[in-house]
Amino acid sequence: MHSVTRIEIAPTQPVLREFKRREFLPMIGDLFWEIDAGMVRTLTSCEEGKLITLGLWGAGDIVGYSLAGIEPYQVECLTKVQAHRLPAIDCSSLKGVMWSHLHQSQTFLMIRHGLMPDRLQHFLLWLAEKFGTRCEEGCYIPNQLTHQDIAEIIGTSRVTVTRLIGNLERAGFIHWSKRRCLLRSAFSSIPSSIF
Repeated sequence: MHSVTRIEIAPTQPVLREFKRREFLPMIGDLFWEIDAGMVRTLTSCEEGKLITLGLWGAGDIVGYSLAGIEPYQVECLTKVQAHRLPAIDCSSLKGVMWSHLHQSQTFLMIRHGLMPDRLQHFLLWLAEKFGTRCEEGCYIPNQLTHQDIAEIIGTSRVTVTRLIGNLERAGFIHWSKRRCLLRSAFSSIPSSIF
């Protein structure tokens, strides 16, 4: 993982920026980024170099080093992203943003425990709640995460995620395509025999 570099941005540079997939948002002192479009993940790494996802964020969410207070800290674009810099957040807004980050960190901590099928199921349900669009058949979630991304989030290997997703597809609980994933209405009650 790259070390965090604090850089100063000249006032003439645009406040609204576009970033490519897998690009990192620059961490600029105490400034924050508000995501206007796309999806990012905040992450750190442990001493062994293993990546730890702290959260996934989309339109309307605010990210920045000051919200985590840990080193290293990075914000990686999982899609093409539009974001704008916020020079400061007033105290009343900051409280809500901090609660959002705390809640998501605790959720991700819980997702990383238990049996692998349960981890994947809990993560996909959380993803549907945060980023999904309800439909008659269930819920569509954007397919912006690779199997490797999911593996890093739930604490397993890419091969395991691919196998588990394959089991869910064959059983008809999900339909995975290049653009999106459909979680069928019965997804929340998957029998353990599927795995």
